[in-house]
Amino acid sequence: MKSPQFSMLMLLLFAAFFSLLWATSPHDDFVHCLSPRSNNSSSISRVIYTRNNSSYSSTLESTLRNLRFSTPYTPKPLVIVVPLTTSHIQATVYCSRKHGFQIRTRSGGHDFEGLSYVSEVSFVILDLVNFRSVDVDVENKVAWVQSGAALGELYYRIAEKSRTLAFPAGTCHTVGTGGYFSGGGYGLLFRKYGLAADNIIDAKLIDVNGRILDRKSMEEDLFWAIRGGGGGSFGIVLAWKLNLVPVPASVTVFTVRKTVQQNAIKVVHRWQYVAHALPDGVYFSVALSKVNSSDQNGKKTIQASFRSLFLGGIDELVPLMQERFPELGLVKEDCIEMSWIESILYFGRLPNKSLEILLERNFRTPLFSPSYKGKSDYVKVPIPEFGLRGLLSRLSTAEAESTTIIFFAYGGIMDKIPETATPFPHRAGNLYKILYNVGWQEKDNLNSERYITWTRRVYNYMSYFVSKSPREAYINYRDLDIGTNNKGNTSYAQASIWGRKYFKNNFDRLVRVKTMIDPENFFIHEQSIPPLSF
Repeated sequence: MKSPQFSMLMLLLFAAFFSLLWATSPHDDFVHCLSPRSNNSSSISRVIYTRNNSSYSSTLESTLRNLRFSTPYTPKPLVIVVPLTTSHIQATVYCSRKHGFQIRTRSGGHDFEGLSYVSEVSFVILDLVNFRSVDVDVENKVAWVQSGAALGELYYRIAEKSRTLAFPAGTCHTVGTGGYFSGGGYGLLFRKYGLAADNIIDAKLIDVNGRILDRKSMEEDLFWAIRGGGGGSFGIVLAWKLNLVPVPASVTVFTVRKTVQQNAIKVVHRWQYVAHALPDGVYFSVALSKVNSSDQNGKKTIQASFRSLFLGGIDELVPLMQERFPELGLVKEDCIEMSWIESILYFGRLPNKSLEILLERNFRTPLFSPSYKGKSDYVKVPIPEFGLRGLLSRLSTAEAESTTIIFFAYGGIMDKIPETATPFPHRAGNLYKILYNVGWQEKDNLNSERYITWTRRVYNYMSYFVSKSPREAYINYRDLDIGTNNKGNTSYAQASIWGRKYFKNNFDRLVRVKTMIDPENFFIHEQSIPPLSF
């Protein structure tokens, strides 16, 4: 029988052994690595959150927009760094490389597949929430915005100085500019002025070696790649210089709703022939969803909501629609005149809120369910009525209770910008884009596969009616169903499966840029651009 002294000695040895393991863990080494690499070693300790930190969970969840990735089984970062200075970012890049961690850079946390805060391998989150300054120069019609700023913050700061200047971006005000611009970015003004990426004229980026590059020093190939080639592949963009665009002091908006009992299918069918050919000052979308029937019997019906913004007045818009699209039945009473900045609230479903809501980056937007899955398509030929009828019938199922399918009309200047101008290739030849968005409540996350399966079935049904070879997709509506990289490095051939759907032939140029700027493939995730060496 062993003596009590022997047992105590063994316990002490085990404790010492495991303490040594913890002290020399990669996680601990990474944290120790950061301080000497920062210009202010005392300040960086205040922006590091490990799993032992009491603020770790609240920091992680602060901009976690899709609660599908807020489960006990979702992989969590080893460390969260919330930098205050560029040297903190440079140190994070250096130490992540040295200790073999991947970086997930989070701007606003809206990545559809959670890739800005989730990974299946050991990773660090670099949260840019403190990098959100907006500097507007009204005289020169430009603005510098840091990547951690939300779209709402950008819009608010522009409107503070001018109600007749704007920037062509989206209507969800909590979306981070960094990720949004990296994927191209469309919005209410894209038929008039193009994408957000088409209106970016400079940028500042930290590359894999910690260098801070602007447009001149990064050269045109890399500047081209970061404006639509997707985030997380080429480096960390600190800030963007934007070309601001003119808008009238007053714009006109409307929403007209038609149920299937009110010939919604015929009106949507006609919309396909009209919307893309309207003047470029018209934004026009159709949202399909399940709603309560008006007959008060508790039944549901399918509704098409036609939403539009016009860069002009009611007296000009109504005759235009009555001539081009009489099937809609638009009348003056359907229309509202307002400022452009107020239209952001209107389309963000915040009509009764003050403009200050645009500064609330943690606001839970009504545009998306707490948990959701999205997919996208592009349509080049009008879908026949029987195809639309089949699509709408699928919205009648239980899984589609919180689902919205939206058609966004293309045309306008999008037909005139070459598809090689930026990595975003979806230009001429597209009538409209489709977003499939199925949502559910957080408490139903255990049944998430039920909703995701529904989305995949609808996507399969639509394959006959949408673009082919490749079946095109929008990178900002990220969808891992269309293909992923390996957990380690991936081949060009494998990445091409999803890459050509997002970028078409622009994918090859993106690969060449990646090979030039990050040949060892440090900036990597499930759908990052690979270098040719892998």
